[in-house]
Amino acid sequence: MLSKNTICLWYDGDALDAARFYAATFPDSAVVAVHHAPGDYPAGKQGDVLTVEFTVMGIPCLGLNAGAGVKHNEAFSFQVATDDQAETDRLWNAIVGNGGEANVCGWCRDKWGVSWQISPRVLTDAITNLDQAAAKRAFDAMMTMGKIDIAAIEAALRG
Repeated sequence: MLSKNTICLWYDGDALDAARFYAATFPDSAVVAVHHAPGDYPAGKQGDVLTVEFTVMGIPCLGLNAGAGVKHNEAFSFQVATDDQAETDRLWNAIVGNGGEANVCGWCRDKWGVSWQISPRVLTDAITNLDQAAAKRAFDAMMTMGKIDIAAIEAALRG
């Protein structure tokens, strides 16, 4: 049974593949249920996987195999707060290394087009620092990065 509030993500026939990848990559994630179409529909045939219920780090999601008509973009992203460089590297590399695409400032896109912000907590703390000069140094350092380098953020914060 779906949660009262569920994120619905549109896929072009590969919602189950995406859900399995998320479940294998992110903690507290799982494929919950797979539902097949009871009849033909514009993007598929009766018996095809129509929807997939899954969780991503405890967040309920529904993958809808609705066809190629709508593409994901950065207007929606999952923001993942990481605790250290090893976790940052593991998640970033899993997404980008599985057919995804690197972007700037901690952003990347998985091979299905869903955007992710792999954001170390150190970065969030640094750019919201009450010392505005330190926050700006950390922010400026972040602006030069793809995957976030925690040591470089900490060095910028120190000045």
